[in-house]
Amino acid sequence: MEHDHFIGQVQARAQLSSRGEAEGITRATLETLGERIPEQVATHLADQLPTEIGEHLRRTVTMGGAGTGERFGFDEFAQRVAERGHLQQPDAVYGSRVVLEVTGEATQGVLGKVRESLPDELRQLVDAGSSGDLKS
Repeated sequence: MEHDHFIGQVQARAQLSSRGEAEGITRATLETLGERIPEQVATHLADQLPTEIGEHLRRTVTMGGAGTGERFGFDEFAQRVAERGHLQQPDAVYGSRVVLEVTGEATQGVLGKVRESLPDELRQLVDAGSSGDLKS
């Protein structure tokens, strides 16, 4: 999947008004994901994405590995995405679900390895996609 198609899919599914908003939620989600998952998993996922998008995952890896593999749960993930994306938390959660759904389609199975590295409470972001329900 090419960069423009990826961002267009995020924009359409999340019903965002601009490509800039789609870029922002993509960056916020993938940078936060890059902090949460092990470095080798982040690198492998980044390699499967368009270069500009994969850089969001690599950004956390190239900072000396600091931040990758951090242990935090759903609430912290949502808060970090919201802060990075300048969004309300519910919008950040939904946007993350969309970004992860499109990431899964773009990487043909690699997101499954990412999912395995996450605790159950974060796996629901991967599993819900843009139309599923989150468990409380």
